[in-house]
Amino acid sequence: MNAAPDMSAQEAGMPTVVLVHGAFAGSSSWNGVIAHLKRRGYPVIAVANPLRGVQKDAAYVRSLLDSMPGPVVMAAHSYGGLVMTEAADGAPNVKALVYVASVSPDVGESVIGLISKYSGSQLASSIKMVPIPLDNGGTTMDQYIQQDKFPEVFAADVDPDTAALMAVTQRPASASAQEEGVTKAAWKTIPSWTLISTQDQGIPPDLQRFLAERAGSTTVEVAASHAVAVSQPGPVADLIDTAARATMS
Repeated sequence: MNAAPDMSAQEAGMPTVVLVHGAFAGSSSWNGVIAHLKRRGYPVIAVANPLRGVQKDAAYVRSLLDSMPGPVVMAAHSYGGLVMTEAADGAPNVKALVYVASVSPDVGESVIGLISKYSGSQLASSIKMVPIPLDNGGTTMDQYIQQDKFPEVFAADVDPDTAALMAVTQRPASASAQEEGVTKAAWKTIPSWTLISTQDQGIPPDLQRFLAERAGSTTVEVAASHAVAVSQPGPVADLIDTAARATMS
């Protein structure tokens, strides 16, 4: 990964956009958003989120943030919101947080804990658990969405052929990633924006609204599935651009 920002963009005062994907997806899920942002002149880095647990993943992302000299706007999807919330806390170069069909947890909150408080998520009934051996001789569990259920649960408004490919190439998350809570909450000190996907069957829209209001986040709503960055990259890029421009004013 080349973490060096584009110097001409930096000289123009443009922040680097750092994108953090969530569970069951990869960096390529941001491709459409990246294209929009690059056309507007933004330097962009899409992090390969390890999906091994909030603390491990946040430490990985924070190391990237610490290597970047210029201002940063972060955007995160789904579970990536926990990682961003933990990693950005206290990072002086992070000027804005953008939650995309995501969660903005408070200290101690996890994905499973938050989703269980609201109806509408189909994730729990769609997960396949796969045991993974550890170096110490033990095992952990990786979680996948069953391929036949993936399009409906994750990407209902994505082109069917693309959704089928996403199901096959999905990145599993460790069970601990879904169960582990954050120890920091960057949205308490960094301005935030939230895109709520109103047809989301992964993270219930009402949960997204509650979290956005609690964080004092500037909010937009888009009629889209959980995979809004794939199905509607334009509105996602627009919100990131709005957040970035706010940091430059």
